[in-house]
Amino acid sequence: MIELKSVGEIAAMREAGRVVAAVHAAVREQAAIGVSLARLDEVARTVIEEARAGASFLGYHPAFGATPYPGVICTSVNGVMLHGLPTPYRLRDGDLISVDCGAYVDGWHADGTVSFTVGEPREEDLKLIKVAEETLAAGIKAAVPGGRMGDIGHAMSTIGRGAGYGMQNDFGGHGIGRAMHESPFVPNEARGGRGLLLRPGLVIAIEPSLIAGGGDGYYMADDGWSVCSADGSRSVHVEHTVAVTADGPVVLTLP
Repeated sequence: MIELKSVGEIAAMREAGRVVAAVHAAVREQAAIGVSLARLDEVARTVIEEARAGASFLGYHPAFGATPYPGVICTSVNGVMLHGLPTPYRLRDGDLISVDCGAYVDGWHADGTVSFTVGEPREEDLKLIKVAEETLAAGIKAAVPGGRMGDIGHAMSTIGRGAGYGMQNDFGGHGIGRAMHESPFVPNEARGGRGLLLRPGLVIAIEPSLIAGGGDGYYMADDGWSVCSADGSRSVHVEHTVAVTADGPVVLTLP
């Protein structure tokens, strides 16, 4: 069942989105050579606690997860595309990291991901991030009343595929609201003009991931959570929670 949100409910989700944005800002500030992923998770926990919010990811246990999720953020480094655990791994010069965070306020969730480099960046990583952000922006732009869900995936794949990157469609976006994951599924790649009619009040997380090597293959790491590119090439993940409104798409996970 798809639940359309009221103006007031979307405003409540905006508060959760501000917490997510604050986590991203704090983690980006603290991420440096030698800093562990576990330490970044501690930083995120502090931001969420000080905001009197809840951590959507902590203890979450979907069907594909080996165990309840142990952290409040996902920290995916280099060839890890999604759901990387906040382990004792210490960041190295030139690492590419995606930080995924979910938070809730008064029972309303928001979810978002940012990607950035640590230390001296590789030019190819900066391009990968830039294209991913453009891919996400195209998907958001397509989230308008009267459009179709397939328009979002088509807009994103046009950018991502057009740049020569791989895209997987098994882990995509999702509805969000009273629960972190709700219907409908939001594909990263789809045919335009197909799928669910987009209506005001629909709130979705749009989250493309790109694989630098150009292939679409991936595998699950031994930790039971980390989704890794099959060819070992670097991957990037970006995400915003977006409300479809009569006035167009509204991003809820901005500062």
